Amino acid sequence: MSTDMWVGSWRPHKARGPIAAFYNSPGPKYALPGATGIQFHDPRKYKAPAVSFGTRHCSYSTDCSPGPGYLIQPNITRTGKDGTPIYSLYGRPKDLNLFQTPGPGRYSPEKSGKSAHYSAPAYSLSARSKGFRNDQTPGPAAYILPSVLGPRTVNKTSAPNFTLTGRSKIGSFHEDLQKTPGPGTYRVIDPCAYKYKPPHYSMTGRNSMPGDTTRKPGPGAYSPERVTIARGKAPIYSFGIRHSEYVAPLIVDVLD
Repeated sequence: MSTDMWVGSWRPHKARGPIAAFYNSPGPKYALPGATGIQFHDPRKYKAPAVSFGTRHCSYSTDCSPGPGYLIQPNITRTGKDGTPIYSLYGRPKDLNLFQTPGPGRYSPEKSGKSAHYSAPAYSLSARSKGFRNDQTPGPAAYILPSVLGPRTVNKTSAPNFTLTGRSKIGSFHEDLQKTPGPGTYRVIDPCAYKYKPPHYSMTGRNSMPGDTTRKPGPGAYSPERVTIARGKAPIYSFGIRHSEYVAPLIVDVLD
């Protein structure tokens, strides 16, 4: 190593102990604790007393008490129901009918029939029931022979068939390739919509002659007995209305 790079008599040497400059601080990456709130409050700052609102309790059930609307029967006392006898007005029940043993005249031996007498065999001519038929084989009328006319024959050879369809406009001489509407497609607009409109007159008939249509009163609409201008009128008195003694008088002059 050349000695030209050193200035003075000082030369670097090994440190005898730890020096604070060798240890770097973490810097501003650590956040300081806050001064508001309860959680993580700065212990170096003054902390005001904190009061909590408490927890919300469960609401009481609405059917835990009948409340003042509960109707107490008048026969209920503090010891229970009173001992007053109570009677009801029910109808009189009917008398029970005892079992009546039938006498000899209640029986009809002549109507006993085959259960007590011998009888000859009897046969009825009723119709054949449909529920007991076992012959489920179809008859000759159940079969239908296939048709021998037309193109859909089963066991016969059909001749060539031709259809008579209508003539299509596609590809024909009168096909409209431009699809242009003709003069009849447009609706004619009234000239009065964009020109001066001349006066119009109607040819209706006259139903009634013109005249005075006002309503005029008849002789019964007047009341001559109520006229007081041409003759004297008797005095008329009214009973008035009854006022309350406690009504305050009307005060007109009010001091501001």
